[in-house]
Amino acid sequence: LFNIHEGNWDQELLQLLRIPPAILPEVVPSSQVYGETAARFFAARVPISGSAGDQQAALFGQLCDRPGMVKNTYGTGCFMLMQTGERPVLSERNLLTTVACRLGERTEYALEGSVFAAGAAVQWLRDGLGIIRSSEEVETLAATVPDNGGVYLVPAFAGLGAPHWDPYARGTLLGITRGSTAGHIARATLESIAFQTADLLEAMEADAATPLTELRVDGGATANNLLMQFQADLLGVPVVRPRVRETTALGAAYLAGLAIGYWQDRKELSRLWQAEQTFAPVLERERMAELRYNWNRAVERSKGWAQP
Repeated sequence: LFNIHEGNWDQELLQLLRIPPAILPEVVPSSQVYGETAARFFAARVPISGSAGDQQAALFGQLCDRPGMVKNTYGTGCFMLMQTGERPVLSERNLLTTVACRLGERTEYALEGSVFAAGAAVQWLRDGLGIIRSSEEVETLAATVPDNGGVYLVPAFAGLGAPHWDPYARGTLLGITRGSTAGHIARATLESIAFQTADLLEAMEADAATPLTELRVDGGATANNLLMQFQADLLGVPVVRPRVRETTALGAAYLAGLAIGYWQDRKELSRLWQAEQTFAPVLERERMAELRYNWNRAVERSKGWAQP
């Protein structure tokens, strides 16, 4: 019902659906004192002063405040947002155009894309196949082989998300030979997360006509160094992991703190963000192009498997 261009409820939609505007809440900025907690809950009334969706909060927490800056959250799925500034970019490649944040009268926009199965694919190795006992073991198992051995996993367990949007795609494991091991399957699983991220990023770069210079990452799976290094190699740009990986909570705190004057502005916030580790690409681009070509072949084979 929200018109992201006008920054208010869409009157045409409200009329079409016969929704009285009076029953909807007031649209307010992302950083503002909205009220206080009730006196009975805490020793003092605590101001409630920050509001954002989880991925928008993570984008703010990663301090992606300039057009072209991108963050990717690695959890059960992957969620990538590219800051596009005050210009809403309408995607031609099946991505979502969304509001990133609104500070005062300034509205910033973002492109967003979602991957359905990232950490969920590792959970499948643990719970479905039983080849690892905990998710943390996948890196050790994947490191037992030097590469994927020609094995590719497309974890379309619930279809494919952006930019493909195929609900009829299904999980596909290709390239298995008698020489394939559990290590190859583990490595193919980690690589599938990076491949899906690369698909999202390629669509974003084309929509925004802005090449990536670095990818800021957060979420539980970023603790996996093998995955982060492969992601950097695949994208050909540095992958930067911050000291604080719970950037969704951090972004909400930043928005709230700005509203009450705990921090003065984004310039002050920028001095707080620190990188823990930067993964620079080291593998040849020709090798990465070959891997990406084979991944695309695997994705095409997974599509449309479950007939409507």
